[in-house]
Amino acid sequence: MEITFSWAGILCLVIFIIGYYFIAAEDKYHINKTKPAIFIGTLMFIILGMFLAINGKSTEPLEEEVKALIEEIAEIVFFLMVAMTYIEALIERNVFNTLKYKLVTKGYTYRKLFWLTGLLAFFISPVADNLTTALILSTVLLTIDSEKKEFLVPGAINIVVAANAGGAWSPFGDITTLMVWTAGKSPFIDFFALFPASFIGWWLTAFLLSRYVPNVKPNFDTKTMEVECIKEGGKAIILLGALTIASAVLMHSLFGLPAMWGMMFGLSLLSIYTYRFNVSRGKKDINIFHYMTKIEMDTLLFFFGILAAVGALHFAGWLAYASKLYDIAGVTTTNIGVGLLSAVVDNVPVMSAVLKANPNMNIDDWLLVTLTAGIGGSLISFGSAAGVGVMGKMRGIYTFGSHMKYAWTILLGYILSIIIWWLQFEYFDLY
Repeated sequence: MEITFSWAGILCLVIFIIGYYFIAAEDKYHINKTKPAIFIGTLMFIILGMFLAINGKSTEPLEEEVKALIEEIAEIVFFLMVAMTYIEALIERNVFNTLKYKLVTKGYTYRKLFWLTGLLAFFISPVADNLTTALILSTVLLTIDSEKKEFLVPGAINIVVAANAGGAWSPFGDITTLMVWTAGKSPFIDFFALFPASFIGWWLTAFLLSRYVPNVKPNFDTKTMEVECIKEGGKAIILLGALTIASAVLMHSLFGLPAMWGMMFGLSLLSIYTYRFNVSRGKKDINIFHYMTKIEMDTLLFFFGILAAVGALHFAGWLAYASKLYDIAGVTTTNIGVGLLSAVVDNVPVMSAVLKANPNMNIDDWLLVTLTAGIGGSLISFGSAAGVGVMGKMRGIYTFGSHMKYAWTILLGYILSIIIWWLQFEYFDLY
């Protein structure tokens, strides 16, 4: 209370709001959202430090807050860094290009391709992140037909919804689920209980969207396409990726080590494998450090900035008021509202705020907020990283307006997901 309504507390809140405006308006001002995120995240803690120093108060609580925050951020950043390195390795080894080639040369109809790309997005995103999944499969859509909007728009929406829904039932399928898991709010295995709600909600949206997709075959000549196949070493990297995820889970569950420890162990396995691979062939064909240079560092730095900013709001006492919403509106209602809010505000700061507020919730309630924050971003085209990425990839085709035309299908899927959760967790107690 002493900091919250002081000049420092109010200034931090104002800086956060202004900074977040520039983050949300990234396309309008053509400024990478990472820049305002880092600025407000660091500045807010400096202001809090100045307040404590000016008033002759101990800075030890602030130091402890920052140390805990650094640990939290490091776990997430190192985890994502390894995951992104593996994804870049798979891209370079033609794993995803081969998948794309096999899809477009099968002679399927638009509607069948719509369902296949949606299913792939749903089941790839729990392992790869939802942004990478959406970008890869939106490229597949453009390869099939770069002009037919009655296929491209529903197909793009389907991929975004499927990627976000698929990421919601896996502890590392989305940054929000990763945050909940590493914070110890739910055991690893319990996330998979969200599969029915995630899948059925997505299926309803996909079914409704598929009615708008032509049931005819695309017009393209597969003979003109270059044959794609997985390069040597690609399959071994797939197996190493699976082993890396398994080690992250086991080390966290059995030994209490951070999940990123297992991921870093997996990175070491990849580096040893690439060394042996190159030595056996007498040339440097696979370069792990080259893969790491292709990682989207701005994304990792954005997480640092936004998590730091939310941490500053927590230290200033503002998130204590956010937790009051759970007492006023009730846990379930507030968690549903979190999903709707994540459609407008990025789900990472929303989930970070919920975790910092730390309302008194059972595991089933934490799983609900994981579900709603994960899939709620699909309601608006820019409400999730997957949506923003696909808007950039399919510029002029998949837009805010074209998305909102079909938003009612996503809302119905969102509502159905919540109903399935309620029936499973609250009514039948099946988990």
